[in-house]
Amino acid sequence: MIFQCKKFRGSVGASVVRDFRGAMVGRADKGLLITTGSFTKEARREAQREGAPPVDLIDAEALAEKLKELAMGVTVGKRVVEDITVNGHFFRGV
Repeated sequence: MIFQCKKFRGSVGASVVRDFRGAMVGRADKGLLITTGSFTKEARREAQREGAPPVDLIDAEALAEKLKELAMGVTVGKRVVEDITVNGHFFRGV
């Protein structure tokens, strides 16, 4: 397996997946492409294209979830959220 990490703010396209797969030739049967951004639909299709070596994709959301799950370099704090609705009838009587 071979992997590559991409620091992206936007979306990683299919051409990046194709280039990565090209770099895999003769080195690995499977690849893992990680980004701090997201992947386009075309990139996701390209990663699973029939007849080509598979490339697993991990975007920022999946990476954050995995780091949280493994407690690797992250701290998770719980927050309580309250919804408050003002009762107008109560205040009109004052």
